[in-house]
Amino acid sequence: MTLAHRIQLDPTVKQAQYFAKACGTARFTWNWALAEWNRQCALGLKPKASEIKKQFNAIKYERFPWLGEIHRDAHAQPFAQIGAAFRNFFAGRAERPKFKKTGRCRDSFYVANDKFRITPNGMLLPQIGEVRTLETLRFNGEVQSAVVSRESDRWFISIAVEVENHPAGHPAGGLIGVDLGLTTFAALSTGEKIDSPRPLKKALCKLRRLGRWHSRKRLKSANRRKATIKLARQHRRIKNIRHDFIHKFTTRLAKNHSEICIEDLNVSGMVKNHNLAFHISDAAWGESRRQLEYKTVLYGSTLTVRDRFYASTHLCSCCGAKAPKMALSVRTWMCDKCGSIHDRDYNASSNLIKPTTAGYAGSYASGETGAVRPLGERGTLPCAHFGAQER
Repeated sequence: MTLAHRIQLDPTVKQAQYFAKACGTARFTWNWALAEWNRQCALGLKPKASEIKKQFNAIKYERFPWLGEIHRDAHAQPFAQIGAAFRNFFAGRAERPKFKKTGRCRDSFYVANDKFRITPNGMLLPQIGEVRTLETLRFNGEVQSAVVSRESDRWFISIAVEVENHPAGHPAGGLIGVDLGLTTFAALSTGEKIDSPRPLKKALCKLRRLGRWHSRKRLKSANRRKATIKLARQHRRIKNIRHDFIHKFTTRLAKNHSEICIEDLNVSGMVKNHNLAFHISDAAWGESRRQLEYKTVLYGSTLTVRDRFYASTHLCSCCGAKAPKMALSVRTWMCDKCGSIHDRDYNASSNLIKPTTAGYAGSYASGETGAVRPLGERGTLPCAHFGAQER
């Protein structure tokens, strides 16, 4: 398994200037490669990233002599990235690659694993020497690569490390169902409800004030640059609060429960509802599932993803009777068959663990998905499993 550790850097002024130039070089190379790709497509050719890279290498130091000031990794990796971007586009997984504009894209550049070295006080990077870091690398394993990036006025290095994905044991806790919601972040089948920090909602007034303040500054002025940094700092603070909460929540589940059952939510489709998009994005449902998928493998637990059409909310967790569709404003309901009164979210989380406890099982390798076949004579209830294959 490959994990990335993102570490904050403490560069000098000269080192920060080099980082900015390297980011600009990577952006320029991407735009050049994309323009060449589009030109070849317009001529009816079938462009390849490797061939475009050869064209660029043949002319780069003659036409763009300033590239010699930056290490070659910064203007070599964008060709592999644009090739991967077009493969994702043709496969329907992403939009068509676009040109990058200064201030409108993420500033970053790539460093190969044989071009940098970890030192006791920081990182030894090519051409600029040792850069101080604010913490040490927490993962043990083979270092694959690194990416230096900027976030507002701070620089970070993300180091990819290949680690062992065979834990010594399995979590002692049992099966748990997790239902993500809007009024609370998650309802657990144990009866516990987890409140969301809602960082965007709480900071929205300040964010709007900083946005108005930024828009009133003159373009390309020093005051506008200062306002840009303040606005970016606020966005970074919101993101950090959200990620800190999700990391603690997902780590707690993966470490303490042998199997975690969640629902396969269509988040990209749900955010198209403008009444729900703000709250769903603030809760970061998609990020929660992404973290659970790799943390369950890391800690030896299993992630079971139930089919998105399974009516976990409308089924009575006591007798199995199905209730009619309810509006989102209905938080509690009574079963017409057995008379049980259910909390909407807790009932859904209880139903998510029913297929496993009712005699359904599936055996999957890590990351493999498929339909779970019933062992008895009840209908098929599809789900997917991530994590440890054997208990």
